[in-house]
Amino acid sequence: MSYELNRRLVRPRQPLETSAEIDSVTAGIVRGAFETICFETATHLGRAASSAIINQSNERNASIIDAHGRLAGLSVGIPQLLFISPLAVRWGLEHFEVDDWGPGDVFVGNDPDHGGGHLPDYNVYAPYFDSAGELLAIQALQAHQGDTGGKDPGGFSVDATDIYQEGMVIPRLKLVHRGQPRRDALEMLVRNNRFPSFSGDIAAMVSGAQRGALLLGELTEKWGGDVVRAAINWNIRETERRFREEVSRWPDGCYEADVWIDHDTVGNADVRVHVACTVAGDALTVDLTGSDDRPELTCVWNTFSNSRGYAMAQLVSMVDPSIVKNEGLFDAVEIILPEGTIVQPPPNKPAALGAFHPACEIGEAICIALSEILPKRSSPQVYKLGMPNAVIGVDANGQMWMDQGVDVRASDASATEGIDGWGAMCSGLGNLVLAQAEDAESRFPVLNLSREMTTDTGGAGRWRGQPGTRNVKQVLEPTTAVAWMVSKKHPLRGLRGGDDAGPYSNFFEVGTENEYEIENSIQAQLPANAVIAYQYGGGAGFEDAFLRNPEAVREDVLDEYVSVDGARKRYGVVLRGSVEAFDLEVDLEATEQLRATRKPRS
Repeated sequence: MSYELNRRLVRPRQPLETSAEIDSVTAGIVRGAFETICFETATHLGRAASSAIINQSNERNASIIDAHGRLAGLSVGIPQLLFISPLAVRWGLEHFEVDDWGPGDVFVGNDPDHGGGHLPDYNVYAPYFDSAGELLAIQALQAHQGDTGGKDPGGFSVDATDIYQEGMVIPRLKLVHRGQPRRDALEMLVRNNRFPSFSGDIAAMVSGAQRGALLLGELTEKWGGDVVRAAINWNIRETERRFREEVSRWPDGCYEADVWIDHDTVGNADVRVHVACTVAGDALTVDLTGSDDRPELTCVWNTFSNSRGYAMAQLVSMVDPSIVKNEGLFDAVEIILPEGTIVQPPPNKPAALGAFHPACEIGEAICIALSEILPKRSSPQVYKLGMPNAVIGVDANGQMWMDQGVDVRASDASATEGIDGWGAMCSGLGNLVLAQAEDAESRFPVLNLSREMTTDTGGAGRWRGQPGTRNVKQVLEPTTAVAWMVSKKHPLRGLRGGDDAGPYSNFFEVGTENEYEIENSIQAQLPANAVIAYQYGGGAGFEDAFLRNPEAVREDVLDEYVSVDGARKRYGVVLRGSVEAFDLEVDLEATEQLRATRKPRS
């Protein structure tokens, strides 16, 4: 049973055996080397991979796991992928003898029921053995693959009823044995993937993991295996100590929040994520008991490893950023993911779309709950799109192409105390680089007609959310378009009395008599020259909008973030003059009278 396995995989692990004594400076040097190795490994993957998802979008992360399966180091990347690799590697470590681990080996896994994220996130890892033949650490690379070999191209099936419909499930598979590629295994993976670039992508992952193992060897030769082990132990203990120290300064209490998903992909409405964050001295418990467990739900099941990782990604954003990211974080926090719910589903549930929702709602709920006591560090590390418009076709050579719809946009950039939502992307996307119009148009038969920020789509607040974007795209050939629309009814939540963000919306065949709005999930056949218009939601507001400086509202109107009507209705600010004449001024007396008509929200 996966529940029993999950309980086993997350049990605390013992420190590595070592007789070396170490000081904080040496431990810090080794920790910095780990981060550099991970950065170089991830960069190697990004430069060597064939697909735009990896080599341009940067949808990958590298991490180092020690011989006991503890997270020992990682690179800066996409926050939600930072903490996913260890459990899949732990599953591999449980089969150390039967799989005949040795120097030069490389493995792959993607199974959600055996420590993995969702199926598109392949985890390739290579062990490093020291000069004495002892396993010291494992270099892991996690990256999103453009296809998984399931019933629908791209791996995102809006009507999948089990994991097998979503693609090829790999609990663990050896790809390289003692430095020699296993051609049979590699060819099996390539044959079960529609993406013509996949062979290059998996080769890049293998060589990247090998590169990381080589660099671990160079580091160990310089410092010695015992010192490296001692440094790993020291850094993990220090991270736990510092995290607990932060928590000890928070007010004791239980802080709860509910966040809702509009519906699953077949229309079951109001899917709930509930969290209770309990602070008791230096102990923090994050309990998601109460989250939805309806067995009839479809495609809103997040994997155990993903739920755990998304929760931690939000938590580390709410403490001192200098706290090193490693296993000490999980030693310091108890995360309760109730079995049989959408945050730890029964075995073989489809989980590809769960990495969007409820994964994002886990972080959002934690942020809302802890914003009561941590207003200055409350920024939701989430993106609220259900699934972008993926358009899929086949070229003259019979090769599948897919524009996954990860286009440049403004969306989900929320405000926090003292700072308006800013930039184009929410902080939860980390180092992800979204597709430029020129790049997409050079690869696929599409035209990006416009990408414009939309007035009044940022949540109003004392500090306002950044507006969202309306992206308009034309497909030049007949294509299949796939989408799952959420965050219309339940957009990104405002914090501490701030307004919610503007909702998402999506229209197909725009400008024709056949134009229609996407209400839930769809797999549509679009004719050549069809136009799609996708409205991304903005960021949420922070604190009551009637507390915003009227002059700041005036500037927002001049910048077209807020309309004149929106200034009056949402901010209680009365303006005279016009934007066009650039003589817009705040009518202070009328503004004071209007704002006096209601009490500020909290």
